[in-house]
Amino acid sequence: MCGGRGTRLDTEAEKPLFRVGGVPMVDRVVGALENSSVERIIAATSPNAPDTQSHLDVPCVETPGEGYVADLDAALADDRLSRPVLTVAADLPLLDGEIVDRVLDEHDGGSLTVLVPASLKRALGVSDDTTFEHEDREVAPTGVNVVGDGPDDAWLTRDRRVAVNVNTLADACVAEQWL
Repeated sequence: MCGGRGTRLDTEAEKPLFRVGGVPMVDRVVGALENSSVERIIAATSPNAPDTQSHLDVPCVETPGEGYVADLDAALADDRLSRPVLTVAADLPLLDGEIVDRVLDEHDGGSLTVLVPASLKRALGVSDDTTFEHEDREVAPTGVNVVGDGPDDAWLTRDRRVAVNVNTLADACVAEQWL
């Protein structure tokens, strides 16, 4: 998923092309997927990120750029995709193949949402704009999910590789500390 505007980053660069440690975040995510057991990578781009689409060396599906859910729905409607589908946000510069494979191992049919404790995001010093209660605990979505047919499940992890989403310049500084 690499079609967001990235307005909170306060930069001219498209969010997926924003560099963390000198490398565009989307390249780090594609590299993590390439170093995992994922069989095929298709990027979901939008009119909000035209340079990202031309930058990528993987097939792309164009989404409307109307927000994460609308773009995800558009991507899932593409004939090249069949469920279950691993979805990954382009703003996870610490992602690597090992944690991707761990997510896939945790998936047991249906859909899987990967969550981290909101307290972990706060302890790391990264933004936690979206939190909710899950099993009596405040959690945050990571931007990594498996979308399938059937029941929804959640996996709660304390792994910083999925806890550090870069939404602000401060988040980028934290990510660089862990690279």
